[in-house]
Amino acid sequence: MKKIYVFLFFLFLNFAALGVGTLLMNSGPTSEWYANLNKAPWTPPGWVFGAAWTSIMVFFSIYMTVLSFTSKNKNIWWLFGCQWLLNVSWNWIFFNQHQLLLGQIVLVALTLLVGYFMINYRGKTKLANFFVLPYFLWLLVANSLNLYTMIYN
Repeated sequence: MKKIYVFLFFLFLNFAALGVGTLLMNSGPTSEWYANLNKAPWTPPGWVFGAAWTSIMVFFSIYMTVLSFTSKNKNIWWLFGCQWLLNVSWNWIFFNQHQLLLGQIVLVALTLLVGYFMINYRGKTKLANFFVLPYFLWLLVANSLNLYTMIYN
């Protein structure tokens, strides 16, 4: 029963990140600034972002629940907090401040951090390690989209 509460805790934190990130980006993807950007040809339609992030946060919550029960390393909480801040801050940096280079730097840092979770704790999470894979893959896509936007605008 305790695991369900930990899962719900991570689910709350992860969806809070999505909510805070949405607030920080103002009109974000519907803004005139974003509409006028030269975007990558592989940019998915808007609804894909919502579906992807919803799935990713559910899977990442499962992953973090397993990790919190299998790892005695206290660093996972600090790393999770850094991941949370990087995830949230990208929205403000990219959509609100229009800082494409800084947004790219944040995305690279976030990708490296999620990759660190995947590689460093794979022995602890076993098959649950697959639950962090969608997050990592989506960040690779996000990096390519941000990089294209940065280069061609």
